[in-house]
Amino acid sequence: MVDKRLIALLGKDKKYVIYIVICNLFMTLSNVLVTFSITYLVNELIMGTREYQVYRTWFLVAAIGLLLRFGFTLLNGHFTAKLGTGAKEMLRAAIYDKVARLGVRETGELSLASLTQVGVEGVEQLDLYYSTYLPQLFSSMLSPIILFILLMNISKPSAIILLCCVPLIPMSIIAVSKYAKKIFAKYWGQYTKMGDAFLDNISGMKELKIFGADARYHEKMNSEAEDFRKITMKVLTMQLASTTIMDLVAYGGAGLGIGVALMRRMTISPFLSMSTPALILFIVLVAVDFFLPMRALGSAFHVSMNGATAGHKILTLLDTKEPVWGTEQVTGYEIEGKKVSFGYDENRKILNEITFSAKPGELVGLVGLSGCGKSTALSLISGLRDGYQGEILVGGKELHTISREDYFSHMGLVSVSTYLFNETVRENFRLAKKEILDEEIVERLSSVGLSDIVTPDTLLKEGSVNLSGGQRQRLALAVSLSAEKEMYCFDEVTSNIDADSEDIIMQEIFRKKENKTIFMVSHRLKNFAKADRIYVLSEGHVVQCGTHAELCQSEGLYRDLYLKQLTMEEGYRHGKQ
Repeated sequence: MVDKRLIALLGKDKKYVIYIVICNLFMTLSNVLVTFSITYLVNELIMGTREYQVYRTWFLVAAIGLLLRFGFTLLNGHFTAKLGTGAKEMLRAAIYDKVARLGVRETGELSLASLTQVGVEGVEQLDLYYSTYLPQLFSSMLSPIILFILLMNISKPSAIILLCCVPLIPMSIIAVSKYAKKIFAKYWGQYTKMGDAFLDNISGMKELKIFGADARYHEKMNSEAEDFRKITMKVLTMQLASTTIMDLVAYGGAGLGIGVALMRRMTISPFLSMSTPALILFIVLVAVDFFLPMRALGSAFHVSMNGATAGHKILTLLDTKEPVWGTEQVTGYEIEGKKVSFGYDENRKILNEITFSAKPGELVGLVGLSGCGKSTALSLISGLRDGYQGEILVGGKELHTISREDYFSHMGLVSVSTYLFNETVRENFRLAKKEILDEEIVERLSSVGLSDIVTPDTLLKEGSVNLSGGQRQRLALAVSLSAEKEMYCFDEVTSNIDADSEDIIMQEIFRKKENKTIFMVSHRLKNFAKADRIYVLSEGHVVQCGTHAELCQSEGLYRDLYLKQLTMEEGYRHGKQ
């Protein structure tokens, strides 16, 4: 089973497969040399030879054979390690680069948990396909031919029988391959499904406890684990059955060849005459080498099936269509959308020919009811999504024509889910600005009211659980603004935080507005009191446009939403009093 596309992924590391095959062949020849030396020594003992020089010579030949075997084994291990290391580095780099180009939310059929499993264990399994199965495949085809040529000078019937029995092993492999392919596909499917469910349950543990659904989901997880156990047992049963068949073929074929040798008189080249018992011993010892490479191939076959299944998932990811980007550079920071439409499928349009614009020094808001398309519009402007119709112009250039790397060097995105890494505050700032000094970090922290709470040396725990929600959002904002981009998109950066944090964040955003092009989405309409322009969306259409004051004075959706929020906030304040 050779998949050309999987082999193509190896690139220049394909040479190590050839090197390993060469080492395997020389190891086989070294084994033959040692076997022949031992056989010749036995022959001399049978013949009663008293010339000790002969024994020393063949002991020396056997020692040379063992040293050669040892040397080629070391080389084999070295090349296998080089192939494995290179393959894993190459595959993980390819997966990382692809995900970086696609965005983790656009990874085709693979969920986040599946992507993690394929990128970790899947790569390990595919490495075994490369470093174990492929070299063994070619070695198992060449070794029996070499041994056949050698044995033809001793016993033609035995050589022919042994060579004819060898293909029975790959035939048994082919017989189970279709069934094995289905089994391994189900195995990986169940494995990734269980991983998805586990990650989902862990992420939603708090909600499961609150709603009292943890026991039900516990049972569901147990059921999925049981399904995985069953498919795993099927894999093991299939492997055991095929291994038994291969052992019967290997040892049965070797026994048949040895039996023929016992029934016939054999001859060898005149310059190395041997007795019949010695020649039979040689055939007995060599007969096993006929089948060992193919037997090892049979064992590697199961590894290869698992690796190939993981490899096809990796290929599916690598084949996922990427957004089309150009090579132009950003030369201006005015963003303008003209009749922009977008839908996740053909039957459901999220945006319908909306028009918007923002210039440097302007903060433009996108507001509306949940599901109106405002966050989708922001993801298109920020470059995180593609596939829109119409035009999005940046400095007069269509967004598709601009280099992805250059655009992201000028565009910053801050959202409610902006991630802070499990590192020190300093290291998080250095992601945005590599050469940032501690003095500047302290200044940034002070601007968002965090200088008394964290320092550059403060270690953020996983998920930033040692900070409150408001502190986490303020720190994410400070980190993002330290990158000093010319364009920013803010997506619900004040969501689910306290009023003090919200005021601090909005003050910092408006303070940084000068000479920057800013789009902002927020459900709190009071945050747009100082906005230069607000676009009100409803069912994918822009239904209103103006400043906060203008929209509050005119009848329409914006005024209704704003008054409703004021009423709710006043009711909340009265309730607290």
